[in-house]
Amino acid sequence: MTTLIPATLIPGDGIGPEIIDATLAALDALKAPFDWDRQIAGLEGVEQAGDPLPQATLDSIRRTRLALKGPLETPSGGGYRSSNVRLREEFKLYANLRPARTIIPGGRFDNVDLVVVRENLEGLYIGHEHYVQIDDDPHAVAMGTGINTRAGSRRLLEFAFEHAIAAGRKKVTLVHKANIMKALTGIFLETGLELYERKYKGKFELDTIIVDACAMKLVLNPLQFDMLVTTNLFGDILSDLVAGLVGGLGMAPGANIGADAAIFEAVHGSAPDIAGKGIANPTALLLAAALMLDHVKLTEKATRLRQALDATLNIDKVRTGDLGGKANTAAFTKALVSRIANG
Repeated sequence: MTTLIPATLIPGDGIGPEIIDATLAALDALKAPFDWDRQIAGLEGVEQAGDPLPQATLDSIRRTRLALKGPLETPSGGGYRSSNVRLREEFKLYANLRPARTIIPGGRFDNVDLVVVRENLEGLYIGHEHYVQIDDDPHAVAMGTGINTRAGSRRLLEFAFEHAIAAGRKKVTLVHKANIMKALTGIFLETGLELYERKYKGKFELDTIIVDACAMKLVLNPLQFDMLVTTNLFGDILSDLVAGLVGGLGMAPGANIGADAAIFEAVHGSAPDIAGKGIANPTALLLAAALMLDHVKLTEKATRLRQALDATLNIDKVRTGDLGGKANTAAFTKALVSRIANG
């Protein structure tokens, strides 16, 4: 008898419910043994519970320690903070894993296969900001403080190095700005170099690069990189840049992983302009579901999902409009499920 795996399901806003339904159909075809606890967040959370991240949703993730979520919209006004940031802080999801792989060839670059690992809780994103008034201008001076810790850097770097070994990555590149921010990013670079020498030397190649040079080299030739590991702000920017090399955020899955929980998501927005029209592309969330299968050690099912997705897009040529095709979400899902069933 198959052991069920408890998991929280958050459909999200906009196109979220549509791409969640497509992803559930694929997971059902794979006979993935998730026992879903459906919860709400984002705008739906505000409308039904007065909170974009209701307590019931937090309690569910605390219980299951595993979640799949659609895109969430942060309500404008009202002082609401990003639900995604709150989730990272609440569950100490210190590692953001953003793979980018060419699925549909014919772009500027083919055969891109990169992973960005981003520190998720520290750096300039901790939000320690304030204004200083001068004369009658209350916003005359803006100040922000970034904080990186030795412990936080080591935790993230250990995750990245272990992932590199498990995934068979040959080279890891530490991305920094220690030539200017000698303390803030220097501590991250220093910790990574020390950790590699002490524990990981010879298991993969390690090099380092300044962030601006990294951005330039990525757009010139991304094939020179294998895995990028960096701090919060740089990781936010570079992970979107890398997604752009393989077709944009519609092809980009994300995993937020901590000691006690892991949340998997499509990193694109809720696209309210096309919500309900049945034309959304579920590829990013499907790839996030594959990451989730990897996480719970169902690697064979993860591989089958990725292979079926490749075949649907490239052999069957069934693609949604954003990828130059004519299929709606339902037709794409049907073709994918057929591929899984016959694969």
